[in-house]
Amino acid sequence: MLRYAAIDIGSNAVRLLIADITRPGANKAPTFKKNTLVRVPLRLGDDAFLDQALSPKKIDDLVKTMIAFRNLMDVYNVTEYLACATSAMREAKNGKAVIEKIKELANINIEIIEGQREASIIYSNHIEENLDIKKSYLYIDVGGGSTEISVFVNKQPVASRSFNIGTIRILDNQDKDETWNEMKEWIKLHTKELKQIVGIGTGGNINKLFRMSGEKDDMPLSFLKVKNMYNELNAYSLKERISLLKLNPDRADVIIPACEIYLTIMKWAGVKQIFVPKVGMVDGIINLLIEENL
Repeated sequence: MLRYAAIDIGSNAVRLLIADITRPGANKAPTFKKNTLVRVPLRLGDDAFLDQALSPKKIDDLVKTMIAFRNLMDVYNVTEYLACATSAMREAKNGKAVIEKIKELANINIEIIEGQREASIIYSNHIEENLDIKKSYLYIDVGGGSTEISVFVNKQPVASRSFNIGTIRILDNQDKDETWNEMKEWIKLHTKELKQIVGIGTGGNINKLFRMSGEKDDMPLSFLKVKNMYNELNAYSLKERISLLKLNPDRADVIIPACEIYLTIMKWAGVKQIFVPKVGMVDGIINLLIEENL
């Protein structure tokens, strides 16, 4: 049994996915099955966006997490791995020094990736293979520090862009009006000629929204449904979202700005429905490793 691992060092959480790889034989593409998924809510973005550097406490927590991930990968006999750090580590001035420390203490090589590379890793999930060729799609991936948006026409990506708008950034009041305006102009420019545009949403928050919606798998969420859920969530205090709605503390706050980002983008693009495939950055990394190694 081949085992690969993906590490995603995000602005809100750090994830490790260990996946079992199957090679079905001639003329068939390899597939993977999720074996173990670990998520640690480190909130690196709080330091990176406010202070432009990670504090000693965050560095210590990240190093300990990476040592734990290395131990898990060893126990599971992982043969290939890829570790990627996104928006928070891009902006932390001490990001490279932290990565060197992790290499020394945890023996994990980490790549700090740009927004465009982040978007292309998310594409590696090949969601476009299941798309309706008659429709155009707006792919929206919302993270803690950035939002990646891509336009698919005839199952092909025709435009892609990463914007420094994310849930932690909004909570910390570090999102800028000019970035929102840039995003609006970009979306309008790339969607104005398209008819029947449908959304595809990825990220932990929209996955949680989908589970809360009670919608059947493979069915989309309507704009109205997302808006109603947002209004309902917003009517509760943070404490109530944790105690009454049973949301994890690190989900209960970010889910509000996440809704705002999805709703704003859907409105600007005229998207009435959004599909929520159960994939994210770590799934994309595993698919990338399969493409590169098998």
